[in-house]
Amino acid sequence: MSAREQLVRISTVDALAAAIRSRIFDGDLAPGDRLPERELTERYGVARHSVRAALRALAAEGLVAIEPNRGASVARLDAAGVRSLFELRTALELEAAHLALERNGGRLPDSVHEAVRRLREVCSKPGPPWGEVARAHDDVHVALVRGSGSDRIQRAYDSLAGEMRLFVMALRPHWSLERMAAQHEELVEQLESQGPEALRDHLRAGRESVLDAQDRW
Repeated sequence: MSAREQLVRISTVDALAAAIRSRIFDGDLAPGDRLPERELTERYGVARHSVRAALRALAAEGLVAIEPNRGASVARLDAAGVRSLFELRTALELEAAHLALERNGGRLPDSVHEAVRRLREVCSKPGPPWGEVARAHDDVHVALVRGSGSDRIQRAYDSLAGEMRLFVMALRPHWSLERMAAQHEELVEQLESQGPEALRDHLRAGRESVLDAQDRW
């Protein structure tokens, strides 16, 4: 008789956090949107304490802001937040790219090329949900970081996942689908021909697009 396989059990709090996270990533909830506890309790049929726990979990990911006497809302990345995020992101991705190229004979791993191909595929669809575009975009950069073979860099990068997704969502009004795909195809080509420093200009272009838009607000 074969041994029983253990099923992964998910708590109400985890399920609720996943539902709210998906709504944020899919653009159903925009930065600054309020997240009233009563509304969430009624919408999902859960207890108030489960809502509070889920919101705290999302706050720890950087996706939700909780303010005393005001409650919770979808987090916003202000200019200072964008700059500090990119200081750390640039440091991590540059070193990851250096290691990935060094350990693969000057070429990026196949997983990076495949992720860029998938991003192009998604961006070529007629009107894809931006959440799908954002996931495909994230997969490119995650594949690059994974390609470094450094567990520590990967863990540090994973801790930025929530804020990174908010940033990509903020690109939506400013980057066309064609630009999203083309920029990443160009990035891979330049990394393999010019080295890790090519990544710096790529990251700067995205950062400046969002910062310029914030200045116009």
